[in-house]
Formats: sequence, C-alpha cells, structure tokens
Amino acid sequence: MSSFYSKKKNIRKISLMLLAALLVLSIAGCGGSGGSGASGKTTLEKAQEKGSVTIGFANEKPYAYQTADGKLTGEAVEVARTVLKNLGINEMEGVLTEFGSLIPGLQAKRFDMVTAGMFITPERAKDVSFADPEYSIGEAIAVNKGNPLNLHSYEDVAAHESATVAVPGGAIEYDYLISVGVPKDRIVTVPDMPAALAALEAGRVDVITATGPSLQNTLDAANNSGFERVTDFKQPIVDGESAKGYGATAFRNEDTDFVEAFNKELKELQDSGELLEIIQEFGFTEEELPGDVTLEEVIK
Repeated sequence: MSSFYSKKKNIRKISLMLLAALLVLSIAGCGGSGGSGASGKTTLEKAQEKGSVTIGFANEKPYAYQTADGKLTGEAVEVARTVLKNLGINEMEGVLTEFGSLIPGLQAKRFDMVTAGMFITPERAKDVSFADPEYSIGEAIAVNKGNPLNLHSYEDVAAHESATVAVPGGAIEYDYLISVGVPKDRIVTVPDMPAALAALEAGRVDVITATGPSLQNTLDAANNSGFERVTDFKQPIVDGESAKGYGATAFRNEDTDFVEAFNKELKELQDSGELLEIIQEFGFTEEELPGDVTLEEVIK
C-alpha cells in the first residue's frame, strides 16, 4: 500500500512540475511590454526595419478611400504617408474594412495603425492611443455672394424671419438646425450636396450646410463665383458642447514610441505649413487646421 501511495505522490509531483514549466513557456511566449512581441522589438522598430506598415481604413471620402485604380489616398492617408516616410517607412499596405471594425482590427493586430479621419472621443481614447489632432472639423455654410442675409451661424438662420436652408436627408446637420430653433418648414431636405447647391442656385433656399470639407468640395466642384463659404461661421452648440471635432491617427495603447515619433513629425509638418498643403487637396482649408489643440484637451 505504501508503495502505491508513494508512486501516486511522485506522479502528482511530476505533473505539477510539468504544469509549472508550461506556464513559464506560455508567459515567455506572450512577449514583453511596450508593444514588443517575442522578437523584443516594438511595432515602430519592426516597421522601420521592414520599411512598411499595414493600415486599416474605411472607404470614406475625403479622409481615406480607394480610387478606381486601387490607389489608397485621402486626407488622413496622405498625412500618414508623409509622416511615415519621414520615419523611414516608405510602404503602406491598406486594408479596407467597415468603420466599426477599425479599432477591433487594430487591437487584434490585423493593422499596425488606423488612419481614417477618426474623430477623437473620450470613449475611443480608452481603447486606442490617438496621435495629436491632424485636423479639426465642424459645420460650415455657403450662401449667395456677398451674404445678403448676413448669416454667420445656425442661430442666425433661426433668428431670421424667412431664411431657408438645404441639407441632405439623414445628415446630422438637420438635427443641429432643429436643436438651435430653426423651424422645420424652413429646412429643405435634398438627396445630396450637389442637389443642395442646385437649390441655392435656383433661389429655393438661402443657405446650404455640411461639414467643412464636404461643403468645400461641393463649392470647388461647382466652380461658381456666385456662391461663397461663410468663413467666420460660428459653430453650433449642441448639448452644451461645440459641434466641432478633431480627427487623428490611432495606434495600439502599448505603441507609445510610435505615437511619440508620429507626433514629432506631425508637428513639424504643421509648423512648416506642409500639413495645410497636404489637406487642401481634399477640401480642407486653414479653418480645418487643428491649431495648438492637444489630445489631452480634446478628450478631457
């Protein structure tokens, strides 16, 4: 009997030793902190060594999209492309996905970074590390040349006795207009921004509205000197907050060195004026530059 129990005890001891060894191997295989894996290199270091990164993007103009010939471009893409080249990373492999799959894909390491004109929000900032803002974006309006009704805000439209405004159906701008008191019977819904511009041209409305880049793209495409964008437009206040938002490139939380390097190059682009040159191609203006706003200020 004693021999049986002795053998059983030895088997249990060996089993525990094997379990401990497997646990040590499992921990070692998980890699260290700071974004480094089994190789001990961070995502940035591996990207610089390889000369390329994999980027997740959603097909949404003007931020990140694929052209008919398969080229990946857009405001966020071209900003990232320039920054990455300055970091010695010359190739970008774009992976098209749904917007809602960008952050999960980043966390699952399908992508090294996400560049899609993503707005910085406190909720998203818990899941990813944003670089500093590369653009600001808010609402904008266009009127007939000379701004005959002297409109500079949604509140001005509401206060005017007869001003009418065109907005694409389903757009958030409709809700903003209602929230500041514009009567529903003075809001004309249209299929899209070209239709809104046509309504302005025909005299059916006095104002058209959209986000800044979308509105600018519409005006640029029309190339009609009879319209003008109201450059001193005052952003609407919705639920006590400005409707203006800020967009940035996102990284995994552990990739702190990548974020720091990206931010350094991004600041140099902004200080030199090159950032404005890059984003102007996609309908952004000096009004959409982020200025001195920091990530901390946006998410507080």
